[in-house]
Order: sequence, then structure tokens, then C-alpha cells
Amino acid sequence: MRKVAYVFAVLAAAGAGTYLVIYLYRWQWQRAVICGVLLLVVEVMLFGLVTLGRLNRIEERLRDTDRRQRELDARQEDVLTRLREPAIEPVETRFQWLDDDRTDRTYVFVPVLMVAGVLLSGLAWVVQKVAAATARPAERRLAGRLAVLSAPDPAAPDDLEDLPLLGPRPSRGRTARLTTVTVLGGALLAALVVGLADLTQTRPEKANGNKATSVLVKVDLRGAEMTDERRSLAAQQIWEGCRHSTSAPLRHAALGDLGDGMFAGVVRPALTDHDLMRLRGCLEDATLERAHLTVVAVGDAKTDGG
Repeated sequence: MRKVAYVFAVLAAAGAGTYLVIYLYRWQWQRAVICGVLLLVVEVMLFGLVTLGRLNRIEERLRDTDRRQRELDARQEDVLTRLREPAIEPVETRFQWLDDDRTDRTYVFVPVLMVAGVLLSGLAWVVQKVAAATARPAERRLAGRLAVLSAPDPAAPDDLEDLPLLGPRPSRGRTARLTTVTVLGGALLAALVVGLADLTQTRPEKANGNKATSVLVKVDLRGAEMTDERRSLAAQQIWEGCRHSTSAPLRHAALGDLGDGMFAGVVRPALTDHDLMRLRGCLEDATLERAHLTVVAVGDAKTDGG
């Protein structure tokens, strides 16, 4: 479902961006603004989808990290418990002289041995107490180091999934294909940028040697009251509003009614190609309520001095 949303958003963004450039090239500002707003909405939606995906992945990683930390703590406690278990007591070996069954002999060594044993037992008790008081952090650190070497938990088979896979290195063919795709993508992007720059570059206009430019337009009204008077009023409002869209001032640019919703305007002096595009874009992009104007034809008129 997420891939479908990505595909839909990318297609919508591509369409909105394409028509944004087209309407800007045609000087149709209202339609360009609508396409720009749509492109912005799609970009925000894409940003939201990407952010949501990242947050979901971060949440999953946090859960995995917590689970692994709990397992590591459990292993550490297990190793620590094993380290704290008492060692196996060695087999008692008695002195050889104790095996003698004769009881008529006395030994001075026995009381000396007893006194020495008491002293050694006291010294061992002191050493054991000191070691028990100072060896706990060392044991815990040792248990933490040894926890990495312990066997994985059989109940969690996903412990080894994050380790890199062992396998052969990428082949040269795959590297060559990746390089070719990268070069082609860069070339297409460069061609797109150069093409847009060429279309939108400002160039000096060639002067139009004709005397006037004629524009034939048609006005359509939506609604029940579509009278000729309303059509003429709408046509005059749109025409007067677009007279300032050209770089050259439009003098003697009256608009005549031809009937049946058709109107003709004559502009003197004749317009250049760029000014004609700006005038046409303004007329077709006008925002008059319930009125739409369509440019039917344009042309240059060659007139005499009179």
C-alpha cells in the first residue's frame, strides 16, 4: 500500500510540475498558482510518508534494541551466577603419617600443625573477606565481557539477522550496469535542465514590421442570463484588464462586437511574439466570475498609412 501511495504521489508531483512550467511559459498565472499549490501539497504528502516510514523503522529498531538488551542482561546474570558458584571441593588427601595405625607413638608435630592451621585459617578468612568486598565489580565486568561469547537464546532466532552476509563481492557486470544507469540519469537530468533554461531564457525581441495585430476572441458565460449585453460587458472587462500585460503600451486597442459571442480587437503597433504570448495567456487565464474567454485566432494586419 505504501508503494502505491509513493507511485501516485510521484506521478501527481510530476504532472503538477510539468503543467506549472507550461502555464508559466504561457503566462497563465492563475493556473500556474493552482499547479504550484498542488505540487506543494504533494511534496508535503511525500515528506509525511517518508517521515512516517522513518519513524516506524526507528520504533522497530528501539524495540529490537530493548529486546536484545534484556537478553544481554539475562545472559550476563547467567554468567555472573555461574562465576559466583562455589568451586568443586578437591578430594581430601590426608598426610601419610595419619595413616599409621600405631597409637603408642606421640608426635610433637601435631600441636604445631594445629596452631599453624588455626593461624592459616584466620589469615584465609581475612583474605576471603577482603576479596569478597573488592571483587564484585570485577566479576560483573567479567560477566559482561563473557556475555558476548555466550550462546544465543534458542527462543530468539533473529539475533544473527543484523550481521553482514558472507558472500562474494559484487561482480563487475553489476558495477558496470550501475555506472551506466547513473551516467544516463545524469545526462537526462542535464538535458532537462538545459531544455528548461533554453525555453525560459530572456532573448531580445525582433521588432514586428506590421502595422497592427488583430485578435479574435470568443466569450462564454455560465448561467441562465446569457444576454449579449452581459457578454459584451464581460469581454470589455477582460480586455481592459489585460491591456497592461504586454511590454509595449497598447494604444488604439478597441474591442469590437461581431455578434454571437465573437469579438475582435486590433492592437497598434503590432505585437511581437513574446508580447502576443503574454496577451493570449492573460486573456485565457482571466478570472471573471462565470465568464471564460477563448482566443480563436491572431494575426498581423498590413495597413497603409491612411
